[in-house]
Amino acid sequence: MSNNNIVPGFNDEKDDSLRINLEKVPEVENCLTIYLIGYIDTYNSSFFQKRIARVVEAGYVNLIFNCASLNYVSSTGIGSFTAFLKMVKPKGGDVVLLEIQPKVYEVFQLLGFSQFFNIKDSMGDAVNFFKNGTQVEESVFPKIFSCPVCSKRLKATRSGRFRCSECKSILAIDQQGAVFLG
Repeated sequence: MSNNNIVPGFNDEKDDSLRINLEKVPEVENCLTIYLIGYIDTYNSSFFQKRIARVVEAGYVNLIFNCASLNYVSSTGIGSFTAFLKMVKPKGGDVVLLEIQPKVYEVFQLLGFSQFFNIKDSMGDAVNFFKNGTQVEESVFPKIFSCPVCSKRLKATRSGRFRCSECKSILAIDQQGAVFLG
């Protein structure tokens, strides 16, 4: 199915540095997988934001960004993902980032954004998140805990990876609230 069949006019504008393919996710209401091929930087982030705004205007508020073929994201590109989260949250939607390459994930982590996004390793995990993941998280979070390295008291509002504000150790919290190094 072509992008224009899913979101009318989606392919009206193109950018050679970033190709975007859309695919409906039948198991989840108002959900699309958005395949990103190329890179996102200062020069094409406006194009990227316009295309995704069109997706949200078409009623798709549960967005799975497949980043397997995304080989670079600048801080401006990460700002775009944050804007999408702000677009869909008030409409009851959410954003999942899928199959992020290590060098791209590192940018999210260095800028402190990895904790704001739902980052999943497989399509099954992403679909399960939309089907029932949000209810699980709400019952456990926010969670106050001590850093396992320096014992600093920290607060986590959701599962994910983040850096301790005191010792800068990278920590991970799963959906049940368990804390790990890494």
